[in-house]
Amino acid sequence: MNRYRVLGGLALAVAGVAFFVGQVVVQSAWTTPFSWADNNISDLGMVSCGTWGDPARYVCSPWHPLMNAVFVVNGVLIAIGVVLGLRGRAARGLLLAAAVGCVLVGYAPADVDENLHVLGAVLVFLLGNAGMIAARSVTRGPRWLPVLFGVVGLVATGLHLSKQGLGLGVAGMERLALFPLFVWFVIEGVLIVRDARRRIPSDRADAAGVA
Repeated sequence: MNRYRVLGGLALAVAGVAFFVGQVVVQSAWTTPFSWADNNISDLGMVSCGTWGDPARYVCSPWHPLMNAVFVVNGVLIAIGVVLGLRGRAARGLLLAAAVGCVLVGYAPADVDENLHVLGAVLVFLLGNAGMIAARSVTRGPRWLPVLFGVVGLVATGLHLSKQGLGLGVAGMERLALFPLFVWFVIEGVLIVRDARRRIPSDRADAAGVA
């Protein structure tokens, strides 16, 4: 069982790291300026070039297949991590829904199927942050951390959806809504691995005693 938790913790941590690394790598391929204040994360996965959205911004992401693959793989890794590594029915249900949202975001880029893409994004924004708050009673770290991150994420989600940047830009507010969730995945994943690995030797000792 503890080996499964190690796998779950690793999956969560890798999902969090991949989320950030994928953005940096794909962003580096842009030949036009990319702004964290003005360009949404979803812009990195859009398949066509042109002016998009409100406020209007130019989008052309040469490595969009990589970004969309990262979104989909993220969803799969989060689901594995939640099932194998996390306890708590409410937290697991909400975070599994967020994992489905990640897959939808990558499967349906914003300029291919906007409705499906937005549905996926809303699942990640709302249920991901809510799931983080619900995990406060089962977290391996301090209980206040997922609550703080989740509240910040939900407030920033509301501001982003109402197009209020508050000096960060609308896209900057989007990042404030999502980044805490994926940072928490890394932290929680590492803590799950640490605790599970500590228990593996005791499990072996117990098994030897029974034998």
